[in-house]
Amino acid sequence: MTGRHRATVFDLDDTLIDTAGAWPRACAAFSARHGYRWRPEDSAALHGNGEWASYVAAVCDGRATTAEIIDGCTDIILDEHAAGPVRPLPGALDLVAAAERHGPVAVATASPRRFVLTVLDTLRLTPRISAVICGEDVGRAKPAPDPYLCAATRIGLPPSACLAVEDSPAGIRSAAAAGMRVLAIPRHGMRLPAGIAHLPAAQARTAVEALPLLTRLHTSQPELLADRTPTQGR
Repeated sequence: MTGRHRATVFDLDDTLIDTAGAWPRACAAFSARHGYRWRPEDSAALHGNGEWASYVAAVCDGRATTAEIIDGCTDIILDEHAAGPVRPLPGALDLVAAAERHGPVAVATASPRRFVLTVLDTLRLTPRISAVICGEDVGRAKPAPDPYLCAATRIGLPPSACLAVEDSPAGIRSAAAAGMRVLAIPRHGMRLPAGIAHLPAAQARTAVEALPLLTRLHTSQPELLADRTPTQGR
């Protein structure tokens, strides 16, 4: 394999698409039906949370099952998407195009399949994605390695041959635990917490800034980047 990566696995929400407010709005609307008043700290708790439906079930005091929450919140966010489609983050589609030049591209996300497939189709990415791993496909969500291990299996390559692109601490942990190198694009340029910051092979503030890093990671021997300190968002 000459030490080079051959595939790229992207997170979806807040890595390729701007849903920083959409999922909290959907969860807030759903939980309001069950008597819960959504708080800003609840929105923060959803970021990168693969167990988001369980979180909503807890704040609703178990008055809805996780299956009902996933279906209900997906209906809400798809209605919003129909009224005003989810937008790709600046530079994200260029990042996918660049990744394609180096090998297969996959998506590994905690979002429900109905939402994921709709968005990928809207963005005309469906023909370009070799594998789509959604919340329903794994027993353990991020930060467990399962989503990225599943993506590697679907692509037909070992995790060491894949580069993961992630925005959240939980996602970075997941990809690193799976044995993938990670290109981190923390949401809104957030500083990664202690215990996470050393995991990415490289870090950028935006997808636009990440483009040359992705190319470098795919074309350089891993050992050449091993002693590089990830660029922190500033």
